[in-house]
Amino acid sequence: MAESRYYTEEGLKKLKDELDYLTSVERRKISEAIAEARDKGDLSENAEYDAAKEAQGMLEMKIAKLQEIIAHARIIDESKMDSSKVLILSKVKIKNLKNGATMSYTLVPEKEADLKSGKISVNSPIAKGLLGKSVGDVVEIKVPAGNIQFEIIEISR
Repeated sequence: MAESRYYTEEGLKKLKDELDYLTSVERRKISEAIAEARDKGDLSENAEYDAAKEAQGMLEMKIAKLQEIIAHARIIDESKMDSSKVLILSKVKIKNLKNGATMSYTLVPEKEADLKSGKISVNSPIAKGLLGKSVGDVVEIKVPAGNIQFEIIEISR
């Protein structure tokens, strides 16, 4: 059995949408490509047929993996989470004590990380340094540029 994987409702919906697309659209395209290649004659020397069959195998592996992830996915219930400490799904405003810059991040499961929208993985160095801390705490986090001290300004959901 696969280990439990935690997702937000939004993240799990994206996985289900991707699975739906792969099974309803991509499967049909590959079946059509195989049929078209089969119509071209001798399959023993038909590179198009071989490529289409290989693509079909890769697609089926991806579909099976998504089905397994979805079957074992667990939704994170935000209503039961403590907002006095930094946890997964916390929105955290931090201040870099070296240069005074403030940043806001939401800590999300690894597969939902998107730095452009301010979502960082709970497995990132910054998130790991913030987890379990409270407003007012100063944490020193090792980043590629060296060690940086951050003060936690605000925690919200």
